[in-house]
Amino acid sequence: MTRVLISADMEGATGTVSPADVEAGTPRYERFRRLLTQDVNAAVAGFADAGADEVIVNDAHCGMDNVLIEELDPRAVLIVGRHKPLGMMQGLETGVDAVAFVGYHTGAGEDGVLAHTYLSHSILGVRIDGEPVGEGEFNALVSAEAQAPVVLVTGDDVTCRDAARYAPGCRTVTVKTAISRHAAICRTPAVTSADIRREAAAALSSPPARPTARPTPHVVEVDVDSRHLVQRACALAGVEPAGPRTVRMETSDAREALRRFRALSWVIGGGREGDWT
Repeated sequence: MTRVLISADMEGATGTVSPADVEAGTPRYERFRRLLTQDVNAAVAGFADAGADEVIVNDAHCGMDNVLIEELDPRAVLIVGRHKPLGMMQGLETGVDAVAFVGYHTGAGEDGVLAHTYLSHSILGVRIDGEPVGEGEFNALVSAEAQAPVVLVTGDDVTCRDAARYAPGCRTVTVKTAISRHAAICRTPAVTSADIRREAAAALSSPPARPTARPTPHVVEVDVDSRHLVQRACALAGVEPAGPRTVRMETSDAREALRRFRALSWVIGGGREGDWT
């Protein structure tokens, strides 16, 4: 039995370029929820074409309730809602054979459309064991511990180039070419859906080798844009200052790193001040 997990983010979906495209409550958001769902459906169809017995879609963007379940391919099941123990990687714990990152983006401090790591503000960069990581590589480290290869990544061209580094052998689909943080040359949904379906099928038909987990423990460092956020973050047990605007923590494995980083991002995000001059 072949089981596939799709972690579905939104900033890297077909057509998205603006914060308003991915923020619940805006008129544009409702439109782009549908395009995200189309990208996800294309991946589900491709994996089904290649013989997947079960496809689990984990809604991984913001409130984690963006994919339109009424329009989701019925061959998939949907994990929806916040406060999931593994966040963007919920579903991995059930045991899967392959993982796909659909609608992904690059990390904080990098080029690419809507690039960030968990927060659109405050976090300037994240490193694990001294190497810069975005959400994709962070999640790939967790996937590697479960020996589930990342077989497909979709997003802008910068995201796809980054995926070739952290997930060697994975298939990628460039749905748009970044011009700036808020502009891109976008391919149409009909074209991107066909490409995602084709590459998903190819990815499962000849997946890369099962990954090897990185040696542990891990040291996670996070750069923030204000010194008061360091003080705030260090209220968490095990988090300590590592510079004027950097905090660090040591974790036993990637799964623990992900869970603790999520908590850290909530604490940092809650310390953001409103606009003032």
